[in-house]
Amino acid sequence: QEQLVESGGGLVQPGGSLRLSCAASAIILRLYNMAWYRQAPGKQRDVVARILVDGTTNYADSVKGRFTISKNNAKNTVYLQMNSLKPDDTAVYYCNRVSPSGGPLYSWGQGTQVTVSS
Repeated sequence: QEQLVESGGGLVQPGGSLRLSCAASAIILRLYNMAWYRQAPGKQRDVVARILVDGTTNYADSVKGRFTISKNNAKNTVYLQMNSLKPDDTAVYYCNRVSPSGGPLYSWGQGTQVTVSS
């Protein structure tokens, strides 16, 4: 069981930006499809963005044009650049490897809290 460590969250004002990081220790992230998810209080956990092995990316409609998922192979890290943040983006953000069936593969880590508030 790989342990993915998310970081980079915090409190930001509406319109601000944050960059989240997802680091792995036991797997080579560039070899797998990876995704960022988020879970707001009282809501289910939903996928925000995916990045495939070939670099193809896709996004939830709610974040298109504002969020960018990327990876640094040398650092074995996946990022989520979040711009033009809105209060509705407030959630705990998690990363995970995408399973062959399309869902998350590993047990969830601690995630990183993002709070958008003035």
